[in-house]
Amino acid sequence: MNTPSPKTESLSLSLEPVDSRRLAILSGQFGSHLKQVEQRLNVHINNRGNDFSVSGRSAKSAVQVIQQLYQHTANGNELTPDEVHLAIQESKMESAAVEDAKQAIDTASIIRTKKCTIKPRGDNQKDYVAAVRTNDINFGVGPAGTGKTYLAVACAVESLLKDEVERILLVRPAVEAGEKLGFLPGDLAQKVDPYLRPLYDALYEMLGFETVAKFIERNVIEVAPLAYMRGRTLNSSFVILDESQNTTREQMKMFLTRIGFGSTAVITGDPSQIDLPRGQASGLKHAIGVLEGVDGVSFTHFCAKDVVRHPIVQRIVEAYEAAEAHADRAE
Repeated sequence: MNTPSPKTESLSLSLEPVDSRRLAILSGQFGSHLKQVEQRLNVHINNRGNDFSVSGRSAKSAVQVIQQLYQHTANGNELTPDEVHLAIQESKMESAAVEDAKQAIDTASIIRTKKCTIKPRGDNQKDYVAAVRTNDINFGVGPAGTGKTYLAVACAVESLLKDEVERILLVRPAVEAGEKLGFLPGDLAQKVDPYLRPLYDALYEMLGFETVAKFIERNVIEVAPLAYMRGRTLNSSFVILDESQNTTREQMKMFLTRIGFGSTAVITGDPSQIDLPRGQASGLKHAIGVLEGVDGVSFTHFCAKDVVRHPIVQRIVEAYEAAEAHADRAE
């Protein structure tokens, strides 16, 4: 008989109340949800009815995930693979936290909007939300899927609903990978508008389609291509500059100096996804070097472990980071 490793845990739990329908939802079709927990946390799960046994180095985290997912089914709610993934991701990020402190931080970082409540996942997202709430200018820097833009929109909506600002501005540089804006119909605002779709989708989710349409009509929510920002002073506004890695140094300086009294700015971008013409320096990279340590300016740096999309996105980001690091060493 093999002796288990000292680091291996074996835990048991019984889920209450006993409800066969909820247990079926928890398990997933052909046990898919429990298999997902096993694979991601490298544990082994056995269950008979509502009695579960979990073994492996991450058994404690797996038990917490199972309990959290079972609680989610209380009102007959179905579970999706994405929700299982996010619960696992959260457990991995928070396993070392003290429970009481974790609960206090969770409550403080929750963002409430008209249509939904947004709970930041992991320490980096919580720090990001706290920074946006307390600083005038905030940079969210890192790969796709880390929630930096979505959380910026959530904070903007929260500020608007609390009457802390009078309007939301969505700003983006007119540079796209392999795309030529000149071939698109309409003026510059209309050309850039399709590329702001992720921001619109977040707004619809948080406020509802009719409210967003009404706010856009009244210029409470405004789409402002970066080229249109010169000469403006933005007071009592929440301004989001998305895809900021595609700004030039001059554009970034121009944007940052538009910020007026009572305004908050969030600048999001991924320095590994620069689409500027060859030889042109990124305003985001330059700003990171120039503004680090400036009072009232915050920086939150996200990495692959913060990705909250499909698990394969995290693995793709890690693979690219490894390849780029290898290329840098080779040079």
